[in-house]
Amino acid sequence: MSKKKQAENEALKLVAQLKWKNPRQLDSLFHEAHEKAFSCIDCLQCANCCTTTGPLLTDTDIKRVAKHLRMKDAQFVAQYVREDEDGDQVFKSMPCPFLGADKDCSIYEHRPKACRDYPHTDRVKQHQLLDLHLKNASICPAVEQVLKDVAEKVVQAKF
Repeated sequence: MSKKKQAENEALKLVAQLKWKNPRQLDSLFHEAHEKAFSCIDCLQCANCCTTTGPLLTDTDIKRVAKHLRMKDAQFVAQYVREDEDGDQVFKSMPCPFLGADKDCSIYEHRPKACRDYPHTDRVKQHQLLDLHLKNASICPAVEQVLKDVAEKVVQAKF
């Protein structure tokens, strides 16, 4: 079995175990691992989320970004937004049209809520996000590290 496949299987087992844990304890464990991961990982060195995963855009996001760009909402939508197969509003193209060559976001202070919340490892109700974390671990080194730290705590029976 390849190392990648083995890692995927281990991650699936971990998620299956975590689904049965106390939700408050699980939140605490994830939040601690989140703080640790982001103390040494710089998103500007990576930007995988901005190059591979488009955020869902709310009407509020569209209004906020359009206002920042001094565009009418309809003009912003026409230029940057499309409806995906699920009927959600997303950017027309990836990488994100606001990601610079230096991996800096030109609308950072006005970015969509989905971008603000990513990668979700610091939210409450982590038990509802476990499958999403599995997916995001292949995109985000911080999520991968959070899952490794959580797995280590589970193995050490500190949880």
